[in-house]
Amino acid sequence: MESTKNYTPDNLYDVVVVGGGPAGLTAALYLARAKYRVLVLEKEQFGGQITITNEVVNYPGLGKVSGKALTETMRRQAEAFGAEFLLAEATDLDIDGDVKTVHTNRGDYDCFGILIATGAHPRTIGFKGEEERKGRGVAYCATCDGEFFTGKEIFVVGGGYAAAEESVFLTKFSRHVTILIRGDDFTCAAAVAEPAKKHDKITILTNTVVEEVSGENGLDYIRYKNTKTGEVTEYCADTGDTFGVFVFAGYSPDTALIKGIAELNEQGYVITDTARKTNIDGLYAAGDVCIKPLRQVVTATGDGALAATELEKYVTAIQRKTGLRPKPPVAKEQDNAAVTESVHPTDFSGETFTAEMKEQLEGVFSKMERNLILKLFLDNRPISAELESFTTKLASLSDKLTMTVVKRNDSSNGAPCVRVCLENDEDTGVAFHGVPGGHEFTSFILGLYNASGPGQKIDDQTYREIKDIKNSVDMKVLVSLSCTMCPDLVVACQRIATENPNIRAEAYDLQHFEELKNKYNVMSVPCLVINDDKVSFGKKNINQIIELIGNI
Repeated sequence: MESTKNYTPDNLYDVVVVGGGPAGLTAALYLARAKYRVLVLEKEQFGGQITITNEVVNYPGLGKVSGKALTETMRRQAEAFGAEFLLAEATDLDIDGDVKTVHTNRGDYDCFGILIATGAHPRTIGFKGEEERKGRGVAYCATCDGEFFTGKEIFVVGGGYAAAEESVFLTKFSRHVTILIRGDDFTCAAAVAEPAKKHDKITILTNTVVEEVSGENGLDYIRYKNTKTGEVTEYCADTGDTFGVFVFAGYSPDTALIKGIAELNEQGYVITDTARKTNIDGLYAAGDVCIKPLRQVVTATGDGALAATELEKYVTAIQRKTGLRPKPPVAKEQDNAAVTESVHPTDFSGETFTAEMKEQLEGVFSKMERNLILKLFLDNRPISAELESFTTKLASLSDKLTMTVVKRNDSSNGAPCVRVCLENDEDTGVAFHGVPGGHEFTSFILGLYNASGPGQKIDDQTYREIKDIKNSVDMKVLVSLSCTMCPDLVVACQRIATENPNIRAEAYDLQHFEELKNKYNVMSVPCLVINDDKVSFGKKNINQIIELIGNI
């Protein structure tokens, strides 16, 4: 039965897109550009799985680009046409009638059409010890975690595209890589598998499955079995040594939201027609949640465009039938405070900032409302001299930044460290230990922007939840400059800190703080440590961090 709710243009959307990866972002772009009001819901981070890919080289017309930069451009394009975005988790759907409702942990949203673009997540295998040792020896991202196993043995589990390609990448760090393939051979194209097969630091074992891993301070034991011969092999690391296990076993579709609503195949993928429509009127699906022979960014964007154009037709018909019209999207001025992914210097001995970088930074600095003091705490290591050089050059670019050296040759403050303070000497709770280069340059600049104000936008409910935190909270974000997932966690933690004086959020480049890596037994990044007690691995958004704080 149709709801008697009083729908107004302000509380109604044409389409709600669940999922902020390439498929969802493309659909939002097409819909908003066609003057339909669209809301994109994302529970983790906009951009999806491709954001952890350091180099995308096969997206037509772009040459080489990072996954994060590519999807951030998509999001900004959609936003420019008036698409709306919200970090929230969709928990249920009401799909009866012409007006449907998407229930989330941040409220309910009414619409005519729904697009499911929730993508897929890395598949776990389920061997004994896998869940318990995540982040402490068991890993799923070579780019983020490979360096933690420098000079160590690495086992790769899987036989597809990712296993073949990432195994070769991991040889940059490990002394040797052993690939454990369940089947008779790689399942990817021969050209992709060939470099792994020919590499002198890689051993390939086929018809082999992992049964168990274990260890105290990392992994020091693995047991695997040949399924044809029944032979069981136990490998133990030398006394005091550890090794890594990287799992690349494909992906599982995130379709729990529509299970029991839309038709799914045996593997859990959504069944759609050629127009990406499910068996439910007004419910569409796009991207990696769908049955398809190729799961790539380019096919996801194609799905999003196709589903959006079909939804336009559906929504127009429902508008005519009901007489209801959501308010039209409002084009938005692009936020000059967004810093592109390409800006991440790592060498400060010469010309630190190019002309292009200075232009982008000027856009950020021009919007900062308050002056900041960058306070340096230095020790006698070369990295401290590098931090001083970097900060001196950065401060020279704006009269809103002042640098001062508080202490030299003193490691008691976690040196080398730059702390961000207001002009009245008030500590903003934002700090970086090490040099904010690599992927952390962008997060550091956003930290300055958020500390100075106005800062990145936060919805009213989240703002109230941050202000309601009364207890003192110390957050250490342990990162690697090569990790593509780390900056999002750093920015989210520091955004919270800038709104509540009871909260600190300090990032540490683990390359220079071996004691923290050992103290918290960190073998994967990003790693969030709250009040020196609660340790959590993986990317998180602001709302997930607030929930973690609330559970302490």
